[in-house]
Amino acid sequence: MRLALLLALTTGPAAAQVSFTDRSAALGDHQYAGGWEHFVGGGVAVMDCNDDARPDIFAAGGTTPAALWINRGDFRFDPAPLPDLSETTGAYPIDIDGDGLLDLYVMRVGPDVALQGGPDCSFTDATADWGIPQTDQWTTAFTAWWEPDSDRPVMAVGHYVDRSNPDGPFFACDTNTILRPAATGYAAEILEPGFCPLSMLAATDARGRMTLRLSNDRQYYVRGGYEQMWDIADRRFLTEADGWGKVSLWGMGIASADVTGDGRDDVMLTSMGDQLLQLAQPDGTYAPAPYGIGTYAQRPYQGDDGRPSTGWHSEFGDVDNDGRLDLFIAKGNVDQMPTNAMADPNNLLMQRTDGTFQEVAPAAGLADPHRARGAALADFDGDGRLDLVVVNRRAPMLLYRNETPATGHWLGLSLTQPDGNTQAVGARVTVTTPDLTQTREVRIGGGHAGGQALPLHIGLGPATAADVTVTWPDGTTTTQTLQADTVTRLSND
Repeated sequence: MRLALLLALTTGPAAAQVSFTDRSAALGDHQYAGGWEHFVGGGVAVMDCNDDARPDIFAAGGTTPAALWINRGDFRFDPAPLPDLSETTGAYPIDIDGDGLLDLYVMRVGPDVALQGGPDCSFTDATADWGIPQTDQWTTAFTAWWEPDSDRPVMAVGHYVDRSNPDGPFFACDTNTILRPAATGYAAEILEPGFCPLSMLAATDARGRMTLRLSNDRQYYVRGGYEQMWDIADRRFLTEADGWGKVSLWGMGIASADVTGDGRDDVMLTSMGDQLLQLAQPDGTYAPAPYGIGTYAQRPYQGDDGRPSTGWHSEFGDVDNDGRLDLFIAKGNVDQMPTNAMADPNNLLMQRTDGTFQEVAPAAGLADPHRARGAALADFDGDGRLDLVVVNRRAPMLLYRNETPATGHWLGLSLTQPDGNTQAVGARVTVTTPDLTQTREVRIGGGHAGGQALPLHIGLGPATAADVTVTWPDGTTTTQTLQADTVTRLSND
């Protein structure tokens, strides 16, 4: 097991050379802008909205209009029309109406908007038609899941500071909302206390239960708040009596994946200062990773600024397809916060064979110093290598093509099923090769202010085939052997 060496870490074997080329000109000069209400947010949603097997891009704009680009192949992107959307903080792709076409839940400073997806990446405002209650709140987090026998999702919406509170912004965190399918439209349930979440993720926790995790920004709850875990089935917050020790940090983003290869998903929490990796334990709890693992990334790696870093979006992905998950962290000062580093370049941490991580962003061509926010790892050109898109605050977006030589083999797995949950959200996938067993889960949420609806990407290393077992949301399982270097659609008809 990869974790076996973590308690005796010093230096590990070097990661393979990783190389990205800047293709940002393909997206033009789109920026995430605005005043203090857009210090946070700046998410990007990546999805295939016209079913041509090429990922398309939606980006929040803050006080500038949101933007949509259609992927035409070979890193050519055409701007596409959208309804007039301003004050956006981010968006998540999700099939809300179960028609097999991807919709967008767009988060805003003010009432959110649900965009119904149509053919060829057309989107129309369906918020009222779907009966989704909206309020004049400041939305900064989103996640969703499907209850058994429901054809529509439950959606959790996280709200930041209550702008109407005259005593704010400190100690003025707003309440959060659970939107449940009702006889007509959706019914809103208040989820409190709220501690200013900047990320929410519904996923299987270390106990093997579906849990809603909220990562909260201590900047505004100041004291008395903490990271939250809400048991979805029991509909209650977990406490220290359940084995969940309180963690208080400047929470910005969540990434969750089975980093150690033990079948349990570990959790990365970005923050101002340490980026906290929590390793899932056999008893169903979490423990901080050893410092020497190399993921804390608490200061800029160029060494010319000793102030703490500010981490935003984090995402696990196998950048070199060696069968080990790597980690990207978007970094950037809130705006002009003097206590934290100003030039704070993004991290690309490659996992080595002993389970430790090595910083490669400067050599890989990713050491950009602007104020990054949302991001996504996605194969934009279909060559089996994960590329990268990054949204910056008050600076143009970045788009990078992964040109790492001699990468391993890979699989792309697109899961579909009928009856509402068309993307099979909640399914767990086990991929087995002679050297590795890897697990993935289909989810909506996490990151910072944006996410993906794309085929699962699994690096296979030298293996040219893999056994793939899918545990579908209804508990049934299917197993088949798939050849490497292809995207395969798996269906639970």
